[in-house]
Amino acid sequence: METIEFRVLEEQFPTGLHSSIAPFLSGVPLAALLRKVELPAARRRGDPSLAGWYAGLTGTGIRWPSRYYLGEPAAGSGTVLLGCTCGEAGCWPFSAVVRVEDDTVTWSDYRHGFLDADYRELRPFTFDRRQYEDAVRATAD
Repeated sequence: METIEFRVLEEQFPTGLHSSIAPFLSGVPLAALLRKVELPAARRRGDPSLAGWYAGLTGTGIRWPSRYYLGEPAAGSGTVLLGCTCGEAGCWPFSAVVRVEDDTVTWSDYRHGFLDADYRELRPFTFDRRQYEDAVRATAD
C-alpha cells in the first residue's frame, strides 16, 4: 500500500500567491509520477512540457472537514486531484475515481480532461483508510 499526504503548498498563480493542496504518494508529488506517463501524449501534441504540468487545488470545499478527497460528492468523471497552473482546476484537470472501502481507499480510472494520455500504465493506488483519512484531516485550516 502507498502512503499519502495532502500537502498545503504556497503556489504562484496568475492572480498571486495562493494556498493549494497537492497529493504526495510515498513522498513523491503526484505530478511527478504523472510526468512519466503523460510524456508520450505531450510529445504527440508537440509540447513535452505539458506532461505533469499541474498545480494543487485551490478554493473552498477542498480542505477538511470537506469529504472532497473521499470522493464526495461523486462527479461523473471522478474526483479532480490536480488542476491547472492558472489556478482553475477545470482548465487542466487530472482526475480519478476514489473508492472508499472499509479498510482501504483506492484511486483508479484516471482521466485528463484535455490530454489524450494512456493511463493504463498507472496502476490503481491503494491506501490504508485510516492513514488516508488522517492525511485528509491534516488539510484543515
